[in-house]
Amino acid sequence: MNNAFSEADEVFRSEVQDFLESALTDELKEAGRKKTSIWQEPLSADAWQKVLYERGWLVPDWPVEYGGTGWSLTQRYIFAQECARYETPGISPMGLKMCGPMLIGYGSQEQKSYYLPRILTGEHIWCQGYSEPSSGSDLASLKTMAVADGDDYLVNGTKIWTSFAHHANMMFALVRTSTEGKVQQGISFLLIDMALPGITIKPIVNLEGSHELNQVFFDDVRVPKANRVGAENQGWTVAKYLLQFERFSMSSVELRRLLTRAKRMTEIDDYTGASNSEIHYKIAALEIECTAIEASEQRVLVQLSAGETPGSVSSVLNAVSSETLQRADELGVEIAGYYGLPYQPGALEVGGSESIGEELYLPVVPSFLNNRMRTIAGGSSEIQRNIVAKSILEL
Repeated sequence: MNNAFSEADEVFRSEVQDFLESALTDELKEAGRKKTSIWQEPLSADAWQKVLYERGWLVPDWPVEYGGTGWSLTQRYIFAQECARYETPGISPMGLKMCGPMLIGYGSQEQKSYYLPRILTGEHIWCQGYSEPSSGSDLASLKTMAVADGDDYLVNGTKIWTSFAHHANMMFALVRTSTEGKVQQGISFLLIDMALPGITIKPIVNLEGSHELNQVFFDDVRVPKANRVGAENQGWTVAKYLLQFERFSMSSVELRRLLTRAKRMTEIDDYTGASNSEIHYKIAALEIECTAIEASEQRVLVQLSAGETPGSVSSVLNAVSSETLQRADELGVEIAGYYGLPYQPGALEVGGSESIGEELYLPVVPSFLNNRMRTIAGGSSEIQRNIVAKSILEL
């Protein structure tokens, strides 16, 4: 596909480049360079979301009537490529790439009219209430209960590994509304205001020392039934639809960013990694893997553009791309050597303290540690392989 861009595509690429050149302030550029995960600290993420929203480029994948761009598949791909090349700040995918598409597919007209504009403006910041202490990869075994009480549900239970719940004001959550039949048949999908009485958030500090994750507790939280998406006990159908968006993302774009950073580190005079020949061999091997992932992603994007869902192919991409990203992080650590060792949370902040060594080394180890979760989040590699075995290989 890289060799098949038309003249019009390249004109569009130039338009995107011109926009990024003018829109990215020094602060936003610094935030992008220091990004250590798919998330960004909220101030930079909110600022970049506002810039894209005002330009009308925030949600290229949404239908035009809901705020989308109307871009072709190729244009969306080019935009993602250029954003990675310019190292734009990360924006939480929870509202824009997960809850929004889910509401477009399954929400009522009232829900679409109310929530979608607030997702776009950033008024609503979403988190995901799926995993529980005893229900992670086996998500259907979840135990958080929602008991009908008039026009409301009373919700009791807990969710865990909830990314940025401490910054979110809304949660989309799976809850159990029935214990009859198969476990998947008693699940409903709720939209929960995080300001409701009875919600408690406790932090979980990450391996690299940052606070992204949380455990959320519900104690008789009263949620209106109007906040249920889809029919009662049919939330698993909604969740499976939404998970296909979570499990498919253009990971090759992030991989390209990591590879570019690795190459730049080898150009620093005093870098302390392994020999150049060995490093260049590893970079070349990752380039080959990235090209294969890109081809698979583009095949899925063709399906999406035709109104189809990615299906189990998303599981293939999740398993392969997450493991490849981890290898790219490992290569970055190898190249950085002892420059990657200092713990410098202050220097990772936008406008923070001066770094020890080149700024390029700063995010290497935090990114490596943060991305250990890549083969677990969104469904572990083992679960993804089971899905592939059952759905594609029919084993």
